[in-house]
Amino acid sequence: MTRTAVASRRKGRALALQVLFEVDCAGHDYQAALERLLENSSLPEDTAAFARELVSMVIENRKRIDEYIARFAPAWPLDQIAIVDRNIIRLGICEILFDLVPAKVAINEAVELAKTYGGESSSKFVNGVLGSFYAELSQSKTK
Repeated sequence: MTRTAVASRRKGRALALQVLFEVDCAGHDYQAALERLLENSSLPEDTAAFARELVSMVIENRKRIDEYIARFAPAWPLDQIAIVDRNIIRLGICEILFDLVPAKVAINEAVELAKTYGGESSSKFVNGVLGSFYAELSQSKTK
């Protein structure tokens, strides 16, 4: 993948995070939020399509994804995890679970989002949860 494609996907993830944050925080309709944010952006169509795919997959699979979060962050009830962190982890689990990108790429991208949008310890928390999720997932695939 070229640097331009990587940067494009990173922008798509950031937009997907904005949509998921808005849905989680304010309860807005995800499609309306997504379209409004896309209208106000200058993202190329492939980046917009990637953002749409990510948001749709997270929304459609949120119950399952949240069960993984609860399992791999047992000290933190889901509603006590910072909204930004919770949605970054949702994106990362989605990308790993559905093989959208290699797991290490998904984890790295999630950590970068956490560094940009999260709190001081967000990147370590996100890395820990996604790393544990991936480790168990890859173990179960080899059995």
